[in-house]
Amino acid sequence: MNLSTIIIIGIGLAMDCFAVSTSKGICAKKFKWKYAFRMAFLFGFFQGMMPLISFSAGYSYASDIRAFDHWIAFGLLALIGIKMLYEGFTQPVDPDCRLVKHPFRWKTLITLAFATSIDALATGVIFISQPEYIWQAVGLIGIISFIFSIFGFWLGVRFRKRFNFNVEVLGGLILIGIGIKILLEHLYITDKILS
Repeated sequence: MNLSTIIIIGIGLAMDCFAVSTSKGICAKKFKWKYAFRMAFLFGFFQGMMPLISFSAGYSYASDIRAFDHWIAFGLLALIGIKMLYEGFTQPVDPDCRLVKHPFRWKTLITLAFATSIDALATGVIFISQPEYIWQAVGLIGIISFIFSIFGFWLGVRFRKRFNFNVEVLGGLILIGIGIKILLEHLYITDKILS
């Protein structure tokens, strides 16, 4: 685990925020900083705090899972990635914003922030074997999600219905790739130690 890996995990997790923010930008029709910051703050806060919650809950079991923590990391990231791929290919498009009334109310945005951060909840377990990275992860995941949310909102407003790229699919592929990287690195290091 290193800083660049945490940043890439943060980018993968932020794709949900980016996709939702882009759709909200399409609904807004005009860029408003009030809405952009409100949404970005909530998305960044929830995305950053969820890994801390699962890390704190699982830290007392760190010694028990150290032997297979790389398989847990791989499994969780792969499952989250597959879920994002599935959602990216199957969720309905709402270009006219008919599915949600009052899309920028606090209640609506908090619900969305919680829903998009469920995936981040599972990633906290990844840092149990390397607790020195958890605060960096919390901060970076939150900041990256904040930035991606602002940019997604702006992009949705700017390009509206012309924006047709499925970012959730990209996010899913990134997380699966990181899971494979963690697994291969650990297995390779273990093989070198044993040989």
